[in-house]
Amino acid sequence: MHQSSGRWRLGLGLSLLTVFLWGILPIALKVTLQVLDVYTVIWFRFLMSFVLLGVYLSLRRQLPTLEQLRSTSGKLLAIATIFLASNYFLFMQGLALTAAANAQVIIQLATVLLGFGGLVIFKEQYTLRQWLGVSVLTLGFALFFNAQFTNLITAPSQYLLGSGLIVLGAVAWAIYALAQKQLLKSLPSSHIMLIIYGGCALLFTPFAKINTVFYLDHLHLGMLLFCGLNTLIAYGAFAESLAHWQASRVSAVLALTPIVTLISVWITSKIASNLIPLEQITIVGIMGALLVVAGSISIALGKSE
Repeated sequence: MHQSSGRWRLGLGLSLLTVFLWGILPIALKVTLQVLDVYTVIWFRFLMSFVLLGVYLSLRRQLPTLEQLRSTSGKLLAIATIFLASNYFLFMQGLALTAAANAQVIIQLATVLLGFGGLVIFKEQYTLRQWLGVSVLTLGFALFFNAQFTNLITAPSQYLLGSGLIVLGAVAWAIYALAQKQLLKSLPSSHIMLIIYGGCALLFTPFAKINTVFYLDHLHLGMLLFCGLNTLIAYGAFAESLAHWQASRVSAVLALTPIVTLISVWITSKIASNLIPLEQITIVGIMGALLVVAGSISIALGKSE
């Protein structure tokens, strides 16, 4: 099985970059979905990431060789590609039916599954202090997202359908991430992501309405370009973080993503209330947020046994 390099500071930094980019992504996606369909947005994000990464690797003469590709598990690459594509589709469909904050709350199931997958599949270990961190993290989420869970119970069927799709998307993402970590044993993260981006772009090409991209106004075109760059940088940082740090630790840091989303939603609603509605956070919610941060730090920075 793949073993991390042990450069945990680099792994932590890359994880935090991923948290920031994924935290602000739902806002841009929500705005983009006002004028484009789900298939076209996903297709553009994967294609842009594939082209930019391909050009970068070509200029540095670091494109994967045939020998490297032959030594890599084709089945594992196919699993990673299909499940990441599934995650994008399910999350985007769910986001179109729910709110940005709600979507980011539910998708955190993915990081929990990744963490436990790292413990079971890669034989990673938590110390007692880290297990206490898991308990604090769980309690924090229960408090912080109490209002969102209450809304789910009383929400219309469309809202519930969107939430269910995001749950399935979380499962798909966890499977992708575990496959991604194992692929690092035979390929560097940049090569893996290049293949996955290209494969996912091909999967969505038949369903994309390519001509609609050329008629976007400046705001929505800018948001779409940002989503593409976000995909390239965030997933590149995430993939590289798995090369240097344990999957269970990375997943703990990623649990901070909803905090970034809700702060971003609040700031955006103050600046441009017509784009994103204001999210109300109670005192209990703030307490929960502090527990989430404390639990994540405890898990991420705790020493291995």
